Amino acid sequence: MRASHRRAHPRTRPLAAVLAAVLVLGGATAARAAEPPTADRSARHEVLGVTPVTEVGSFGQQVTKVVIEYPTRVDGRRLSPSAFRVEDSGYNFRFDPASELGNLVDRRIADVYTTDDPARLLDTDRPRRPGRYVVLELADDPNGGWTVITSLCPTFLCSVRVNPDQLTQVTQLADVMGPRGTVVSAAAPQTAHRITEEPIDREVDQFRSGSLETETGELLYDYRLPDRYDPRKRYPLVVALPGHGMGYDGQNRGVQLASDMLALAWNQREWTRTHEDVIVVAPQNRRVGKTVEGAQVVELVEDLTSRLAVDRRRVYATSVSYGSQLMWEAFSTRPDLFAGGLLTGGFPADADELAPIAAAEVPMWITHGTGDHLLPVANARASYDRLVAAYEARGLSQKRIAHLARWTEYGDDAFSLPDRHLAAAPTLEDPETLQWLLAQRKRS
Repeated sequence: MRASHRRAHPRTRPLAAVLAAVLVLGGATAARAAEPPTADRSARHEVLGVTPVTEVGSFGQQVTKVVIEYPTRVDGRRLSPSAFRVEDSGYNFRFDPASELGNLVDRRIADVYTTDDPARLLDTDRPRRPGRYVVLELADDPNGGWTVITSLCPTFLCSVRVNPDQLTQVTQLADVMGPRGTVVSAAAPQTAHRITEEPIDREVDQFRSGSLETETGELLYDYRLPDRYDPRKRYPLVVALPGHGMGYDGQNRGVQLASDMLALAWNQREWTRTHEDVIVVAPQNRRVGKTVEGAQVVELVEDLTSRLAVDRRRVYATSVSYGSQLMWEAFSTRPDLFAGGLLTGGFPADADELAPIAAAEVPMWITHGTGDHLLPVANARASYDRLVAAYEARGLSQKRIAHLARWTEYGDDAFSLPDRHLAAAPTLEDPETLQWLLAQRKRS
């Protein structure tokens, strides 16, 4: 399971200036200095297309495979990882300045095989079949291939988007042979091929886009129904509330699905360790303030529960960073709607928000990183303490309070990448927290 480095929509047009610089530098490397011998010097180099395959993990979306299209069938038995080179940007928006985007790093190829249709990668990990597509399986490595980049900075906080010019490129270092020993494509160690096709992402591609006209304006969202959705059944609904940078800024539609695992974990058994079918919705508010956006989240929940097969006793919310403000607002104004919440790396609650939550006894599990560099852990811990105090003021037993209010503080060693603000990473990597949320039910 690629829990820490997993990987929505890189586009495929080259950045001309960056590419030119990359190719000039690349041509000077020893790896490209000598052309390997070919079985047929008259054979042409024929790469028809390059398709990236991405996955989303704890810290965001990353290119994990590259599919090369050839004109005729390839002999998979003759393929070797050493026959190819894959490079990608080493930039990670969480740590690096945008100026690092054009710096390429090598991606290690762990496996190589053929398939007859790249679409098989949507539901099969390694669809090995005779065919004219060569799949390069990349080793799990946090260095390189991240698809989310810094976007607009309308305030002191920047937005992020999926890179429309993903820098993934592949070079064929040796001949690619056909089943009869003919050369399908001659080696071309000085030619780097950029992405030409739309990406394949098994989880992101299952989401649908939607919009809702609320009392305060349009709310964009993405949602996913269970694979075997049956309108006669009733399913839990998880509302994933993303961070500030994932709000809609006019050019980053759907980035909240690619930034981390907040929305995607709930339909993957390797993350939940359950066979539960879940409806997930990830709103992308325009970041105009928590009062407006909290009300929009409430309207969205009411709309979906009226149209879809939602179990009204099992409506949950989970959040990252700024999304916590919307959770506090929605839970305190309409606690009747929610059966529980998982709040990670968030803002503190306002003083007037805790009493309504305590009165309705809405279970909440709050997690935070000790070394959070954006939102001090002391403020989050203080909100937890005040929530416990609100329950104590109502006379609840310590056992009952322990069920309704949970706190987990993650030390630096719990983070596999150095973003201690993203407490969602270690939180979602622990199936216990996901299972706890899905186990909550409203009593009436």
